[in-house]
Amino acid sequence: MDTNENLVIGTVCTSFVTFQFLFHYVSYWFSAKVSPGFNSLSFEKKIEWNSRVVSTCHSLVVGIFGLYIFLFDEATIDDPLWGDPSVVNVNIAIASGYLISDLVILIWYWKVIGDKFFIIHHCAALYAYFFVLRDGVLAFVANFRLLAELSSPCVNQRWFFEALKYPKFSKANVINGILMTVVFFIVRIVSIPPLYIFMYSVYGTEPYRRLGLLIQCSWISSCVVLDVMNVMWMIKISKGCIKVISLIRQEKARNNLQNGKLD
Repeated sequence: MDTNENLVIGTVCTSFVTFQFLFHYVSYWFSAKVSPGFNSLSFEKKIEWNSRVVSTCHSLVVGIFGLYIFLFDEATIDDPLWGDPSVVNVNIAIASGYLISDLVILIWYWKVIGDKFFIIHHCAALYAYFFVLRDGVLAFVANFRLLAELSSPCVNQRWFFEALKYPKFSKANVINGILMTVVFFIVRIVSIPPLYIFMYSVYGTEPYRRLGLLIQCSWISSCVVLDVMNVMWMIKISKGCIKVISLIRQEKARNNLQNGKLD
């Protein structure tokens, strides 16, 4: 077992243990400190709350690290298919440890937070990351996909506001909802065309053929599965955002009409 393999396995295990510790211990303590409303939540709500706190921590770590790699890691930028994956592997190992941890939590608390789409999402991502970590290929592409995690903090914050019964039309809720829609669209939807254009541009080239049929099919199939779910989630988020904006406009029009009558 070489040094790089030891680093990957160690990072995955450390990531798994860390996120389990955050879920079972740190989130309970931290959430009670920063949000008095946490203590009044039901057991089921606290489980999902803790799960989303962990999700937010993971998203910030791999998203920010991934953005740095995307912009400055010359090895993978110069050769997206076969560039030295050493730095990227650390980020993917962190993400893999989180995904395994979250799968354990989802299954253990299935009646509370079980979701078949998250199971599919996590398994598809882990399947793709396995080849990156094992064979050292497609590091740039894998890291590019990790940038999608930058949308998760806003998505989780929306749930936190709902759990704490913030009014839908509160300023904080509306701003977060609009920001969530914009960020989700940028990192998960706008990123789709460039990815498939890149796939088309390298198709049939010698570096692409060297990947082998299994990795080629795995790359394409996992991306399709993840992007189909991203589009489904985008449609759902967009409908919710449009509905809120429409209701705000109706409320303003109603208030203006009432003020006009009073005058």
